[in-house]
Amino acid sequence: MRNAKWYTECMPQLVTRVPKDLIEGLDDLVASGAFESRSDVVREALFQLIDKHRREEIGRQIVEGYKRMPQTDEEVRWAEAATRAMIQEEPW
Repeated sequence: MRNAKWYTECMPQLVTRVPKDLIEGLDDLVASGAFESRSDVVREALFQLIDKHRREEIGRQIVEGYKRMPQTDEEVRWAEAATRAMIQEEPW
C-alpha cells in the first residue's frame, strides 16, 4: 500500500472539462489498443505539446544567437567542407 500512497501524493491530478467529440476521440484511441486508458492518451498529448513548445523555443534561441553573432565566412566554409566529407564517407 506504500506505493499507492506515494503515487497519489507525488502525482498531481488534473481535472478538466472537454467537448464530447474529444472524449470520443480518446475512447477510440483506447479501443484501438493504441493506449491503455484515457489518462495515458492525455499524458502523451501533454508530453508532446510541451516537448513541441520547448523545441520551438530552443530553435528560436538558436536563431537569435546566430542573428546576434553570425557565422564567419571561414566557419561556413569549414561546415560545408565537413558536410561534404561526411557524405563522401557514407557507403551508398
